[in-house]
Amino acid sequence: MNKVKWGVLGTAGIAKGATIPGMLLADNCEVYAIAGRNPDKVKDFISRFGFKKSYLSYDELINDHDIEAVYIPLPNNLHKEWVIKALRAGKNVLCEKPLALNADDAREMYAVARETGKILMEAYAYLHSPYMESLIADVKGDLIGDPVYIDTSFMTQGYKEDFRLHKEFGGGMIYDLGCYCTTMILSMIDSDIDYVKCVAEMTDEGVDAFAGAIMGFKNGARAAFNVGMVMGIGSNARFDRLYIRGTKGEIHSMVPYNESGDVSYTVISEGKHITRMINVPSNYTLEVTDLGESILTGKAPLVTPEFSIRNAELLDKLLNCIGY
Repeated sequence: MNKVKWGVLGTAGIAKGATIPGMLLADNCEVYAIAGRNPDKVKDFISRFGFKKSYLSYDELINDHDIEAVYIPLPNNLHKEWVIKALRAGKNVLCEKPLALNADDAREMYAVARETGKILMEAYAYLHSPYMESLIADVKGDLIGDPVYIDTSFMTQGYKEDFRLHKEFGGGMIYDLGCYCTTMILSMIDSDIDYVKCVAEMTDEGVDAFAGAIMGFKNGARAAFNVGMVMGIGSNARFDRLYIRGTKGEIHSMVPYNESGDVSYTVISEGKHITRMINVPSNYTLEVTDLGESILTGKAPLVTPEFSIRNAELLDKLLNCIGY
């Protein structure tokens, strides 16, 4: 199989703990180069993952002619700058969510991708999961009828020193966790948004630590979500939930976002309880494989520009509601 040479732009925790381990399992991916501004972290990444090249400058990595694709796990406020630089340097780009701090920036970034003829995909690893494929099939099929209400939550623990605590870095729970909930909702409801209402508990730094939202769609469907870093101080404290009510049935799931391994959810249809059992490989492997296939074959990536822009527009509405 042909392989895409990847460069990783930054030594963030999501890269170290999730994406790069997933990349190593992708058949069409060569983990080729790492760039970071901390020499000790770069050395650690080389030792852990076997990168062939390393740089202490982001510019040097994106100007490496051997690299075909770049993964960007930088803080949210740096996404636009480095996505555009990488695209203009002739690289395909996988950028961590949220892609941009607002929908206008997202549109500009995709315009550069079209101009350069390169692929830009927002990194929602969970969307590539067979769990999501099964959920969407049950919702889009006739098993539960048309979705009329969706409720989802993603709660995690408090952070200490982290970009999520700082507004200048694009911190806050709607950007960090709410984007999972909004993409889940938009994946299930095929209608324009009618209204959005949102409230939040703000930190002294001016970011949302806990937020709840409701929204209505033009077709009459409604949705709600809660996100926050309110689950205590345990390093693994977390709560995920998904409920989908249709005109003929409902779906219940406690599967965490981005979960791998054996997962299950329950469908209730015409009085019958159906348990879906699904084995999920690394979502991050699936994500990297998908973009690699797009680069190698020309197929459209799973997470499209239209979907990411629609989600960015919804995030704008939510953040405007809380005065962010």
